[in-house]
Order: sequence, then structure tokens, then C-alpha cells
Amino acid sequence: MSDAGPVAVVTEVDDVTADMVITELNKRGVPVVRFDLSDVGDRLLLSARFGACPASPAGHLRTPSRTTTLEGVRSVYWRRPTWPHFDNLGDSDARFAAAQVRHGLGGTLYALPNCRYVNHPLHNYGAEHKPLQLAVAEHLGLTVPPTLISNDLDAIRAFITEHGQLVYKALRWTPYRRSDGVGLTTWTEPVTTSEVDENVTVVPHLFQARVNKVADVRVVVVGPRVFAIRIDSDLLDWRADYSALTYKPMTLPTGVEKALTAHLEHFGLASGSFDLCITRDGDLHWLELNPNGQWGWLEDETGLPIASAFADLLEQGATQ
Repeated sequence: MSDAGPVAVVTEVDDVTADMVITELNKRGVPVVRFDLSDVGDRLLLSARFGACPASPAGHLRTPSRTTTLEGVRSVYWRRPTWPHFDNLGDSDARFAAAQVRHGLGGTLYALPNCRYVNHPLHNYGAEHKPLQLAVAEHLGLTVPPTLISNDLDAIRAFITEHGQLVYKALRWTPYRRSDGVGLTTWTEPVTTSEVDENVTVVPHLFQARVNKVADVRVVVVGPRVFAIRIDSDLLDWRADYSALTYKPMTLPTGVEKALTAHLEHFGLASGSFDLCITRDGDLHWLELNPNGQWGWLEDETGLPIASAFADLLEQGATQ
């Protein structure tokens, strides 16, 4: 049993990926305190002091099962927490209450002393912006498909004409439901000039030249460990049908591996999931980064020790 402080796992109630890492930490005798931000209230109590403290913030977090000092948290695994909505309050009061949680509880958790974040939520936020991802990837020498982000109809039509086969991608995944309550998602879809009209001027959209790929690659980088998995299917967007996929671990070229690690370092991230694809010529094209991507099913399919790699980082804590 370790004498060091606990790992704080901040996530929603149902999170299989977090469960895998917690199981690994439990095997090692590493204490864990798990909570969701929406637990705030009698299930999550915070007390944080600043000023005249050896380390700020000082104080404690209290859940129904554990109390831990803020200065004692060795690592934070920031997975997929949910913020409270305060539906029992009126609109103005709910907005006020939500803001206090984000800036009080959230702000304190962003400032823990001597703590390793996997990843720091503010760094996650910065890295989630696709235009910035694209610019950094290109700067690092990764092959990026020609991409246009625009709400200018003439520019969009000209781009489609220039590149022929094009796809549309959402700039940010957003929960979306139809009026009848049915949930929807946005896949990577082909697009032609006849399908775009004046409606595209309302907001910017992301259009990208379609890569003549033979397979996709998901790369999970965890600190110094790089896990690359080739995903074979006939799908334009492999997320559309997981039953149609086959998986095989692979080794990336050294230059690509170094560039992906540098991409994370640019954003101050300890981990991240990259999507790439392989062309018929064997070239790798960079597509995007998910700084907090899912990977649990990949460990199940391939046996790669990804949960163990996350546990290594979290158990180690801050290195300086």
C-alpha cells in the first residue's frame, strides 16, 4: 500500500475507461478518490484556503466515502465529468450557481499544488480547437489533407471544385437531439457543390480533401508510451459501425511518433488520441487529435496495456 496521496479521478458515473484505470490503480494499492462535478452539494464538499499557506490551495475535498486534502492529491485523471445544471432553480439563479461551480470548484481543481494532471482541463480545452490542431500538425511536418474552414459560399464551392472529392467534418462534437428526442451525431460525410447553399454562411464549416485511404490508425499516446492500432474497414468514418472493424497493433515511423509526441507537448498534454489514415502508397495522413479520447475498447480488442500506462503516470504523480 502506497503512503503517497490519492489519485483524483474526475468523471461521470458510467465511465468504463476510467474504471479500467481505477482497477489498475487498485491492484497497485494506490488510493483513489472518484467524483463527478455534478456531485457538488452534500455528495461533494470543498474547502480551499489561499494566503498564508505553505501551499495554495490548502483544504480538503469530501465525498461520501473519502476525505482528502487538496495539497495531498498526487494526480488528477480528468476524464469526462459533467457540470451541474441546477434544474430546480430559475434560469437566472441556475446560471449564477453554475458559474460559481465552474469558477469555484473547477478553478480550485485547476490549481492543485504538486499535482500531475492527465490532462489539465484548461489544456484539454485549448487542444480541442481543430484549426489550432491543424496548424500545429502542419508546423511539425505531419501530412495534413488540404482543409478549408469557411462560411464563404464562393470560397467553399471553389475549394470543392479544386479538390473534387471532399468531406465535411464537425468542428466540435455537440450533443444534438431532434424535436422528438432522438439523439443524432455527425459523421464524416462526402459533400458536393450541389449540396452547399447560402445556409453555410451562418457559421464556419470544416471541409477537407478526401484521402484515398486503405486503413485508419488510432494512436494513443500516454506519457512516453505510444500505442498505434491499425483499423481496417470499408467505411469512410469507422465510428459509424464498430462491428465492421478489425484491429492490429502497428509500429509508427520514428519521425511520425516524435511529431505526435511533440504535438501533445505543444499543448501541455500528458496524453491524447490521434486519428491518422494510411494511403495506398503507405503514407500516413494526420487527421485530428482528441485530447481526451476513448481507448478502452482498443485494449479489449488488442491486449495492449494502455490502462497500465495511464496508471503509471498517475501513480508517479508530479515529476517536479
